[in-house]
Formats: sequence, structure tokens, C-alpha cells
Amino acid sequence: MRLQTRIFLTGFLFCVAAAAQVPRLQTVEPSSGKSGDVILVSGENLDKDRVAKLFLTIGETDTEVEIKEQTAASIRFAIPAAAKPGQYNLTVQTTGETPTLMVQPVICEVQ
Repeated sequence: MRLQTRIFLTGFLFCVAAAAQVPRLQTVEPSSGKSGDVILVSGENLDKDRVAKLFLTIGETDTEVEIKEQTAASIRFAIPAAAKPGQYNLTVQTTGETPTLMVQPVICEVQ
């Protein structure tokens, strides 16, 4: 195998491995609730080593939620009293030297 091909394959595999570690939210149950209700969001790579915080996001406003329970496959959180009625995206803040906010393609409605 040529050296260029080996370098390409090594880089490709590294990128695939790195992408596999990105937190990803997939479902929200129930999809709506009011202040104090506990919501379960399921997905991948959601453990404390990867996700530091979770927010309800509407427009430019992020409201941090209280995480009640956290595993690699799910996060249980309470809807905060500060959240006004509306449809919110969920946003994760990653851990590490450079925490990143990642808006997720799931919706939670606050009543």
C-alpha cells in the first residue's frame, strides 16, 4: 500500500472516530411540559465526560436546566421556572478545554 494511501486512511479513521464521540440528542419524552416537570432526552454520547450542561434555547436565549440524571444514552432534566412558554431547541455544552455549545435538532415545548 502506498504511503499516501496509508496517510489518507489513517486521517479518515481518526475523523470518523472523533465524530463518533460527539453528543447527539435524538428523542424527547414527553415532548412538552411545564415548570418543574422532568423530561427524558435520549441519544448518544451524553455522559458526564462529554456533556457538561444542557440548555433550553429559543432565539438568542439559553436557559440552563437542572440535570437530574445522566448516562451515555440519556439525560433527565427538570424544566426551570425561568422558562417561558414556547418551543425550545435543546443545546448541549461539551466538556474539555474548549467547551462548545451545540444546538440539537430536537424540540421541547414549555407550556
